[in-house]
Amino acid sequence: MSNQNLIRSMQDLEYAAQRTPRILTMFSGGLDSTLLLKLLAQSGGCEVIALTVDVGDDIDRAELNSLAAHFGARSVVVDARDDFARIALSALHAGAKYMNMYPVSSSLSRPLMARHAVALAEEYGCGAICHTANYSQNSLRRLNTSIKDLGYRGFFGTPYEFSVLSREEKIQRLITDFPGRFRSRSTSGDANLWCREFESGQLDDPENFSLDPDLFRWTAETSDCPKNDRLSVRFEGGLPVELNGIPMPQVELIEKLNFLAGRFGIGRYVGLEHLEGGEKVLEAREAPAEAILSMAFSHLKMATQDAELLRETLPVGQLWLRECLEGRYYGKLRKATERFVEETASAVTGTVTFNLRAGAADACSIVAADPIYLTDRDAWEKQEARVRSTVSLGAMQDKEKLAVSIG
Repeated sequence: MSNQNLIRSMQDLEYAAQRTPRILTMFSGGLDSTLLLKLLAQSGGCEVIALTVDVGDDIDRAELNSLAAHFGARSVVVDARDDFARIALSALHAGAKYMNMYPVSSSLSRPLMARHAVALAEEYGCGAICHTANYSQNSLRRLNTSIKDLGYRGFFGTPYEFSVLSREEKIQRLITDFPGRFRSRSTSGDANLWCREFESGQLDDPENFSLDPDLFRWTAETSDCPKNDRLSVRFEGGLPVELNGIPMPQVELIEKLNFLAGRFGIGRYVGLEHLEGGEKVLEAREAPAEAILSMAFSHLKMATQDAELLRETLPVGQLWLRECLEGRYYGKLRKATERFVEETASAVTGTVTFNLRAGAADACSIVAADPIYLTDRDAWEKQEARVRSTVSLGAMQDKEKLAVSIG
């Protein structure tokens, strides 16, 4: 990637702001993106578009408008929940768990955010796109690579890559604008429809960390779970279409399933992730809908596909995942592997029912529309024995006739 148009420091940000009349910045309303609005306001007279891409994180539009207006910026919110659900379900089809440990999350949302940012920047004639990822976040290369691969020709990047500020230093820079609004916290987080993830703070040291129950919004502590319950999910053509027999759109189904499975404490994950240079950082996640849908889809794949196809799907899915992780979502390899993954997923139709209990979901019924499983092994064995013995007897009789004719 050429560094010519990259924004990597406060100096780069000021340089870009002085050379374009309009800048787009990705805006979540958090500390980093709010400080970025202030930095842009101080950098010159350029117009600022503050873009929020809603991927299912309880967007407060009034709050975003208020924060943006404070610095003279224009808040724009794009509802991308349906688009994000489609990407998340492609990840489901690919079996996209990092090292088979936990579901990916921001790897799925960042390319979508970049696509909307590039489209809006081109619509409004913005000469720069800014975001707030820093060097210890994989979102840095995922956003930058996506913006570049989408053909954007203006300045882009984050001033926090080289101009590193602690959270306390950022809070101090905003203290006069919003006294008491931003406070120190124990972790950094990111959320979407599919997954909530946490890093840094109390998770900095993998050798000594704790998970504060207050981190989790979707998943209950196992001690607080209700009594056992039953839940069913129906897939058609690889897509979840019904929950407990009720048809519903995919975004609604995922949201509902986050609640139903989460109240049993299902879908918590902890694991290490690599940075660009190979270093590892610890992250925690909660993704109850993903946990249930992943199990259900896997059961139905096993019920409907032969062993060789299943074996080949595994490495192809890992290729799809690797391209997402490394920020190459818009590359040819990711697109090619997705065609294979989606073709195999399209044959998956059926219903899986689970017994839910504290911390677990136990499958109790797998009903495929076009199954290759047995439902009565004894009857099958008797039938196979009759067929094979008949074939074997016929072959022996044919050999005897051939011997007589030769003799």
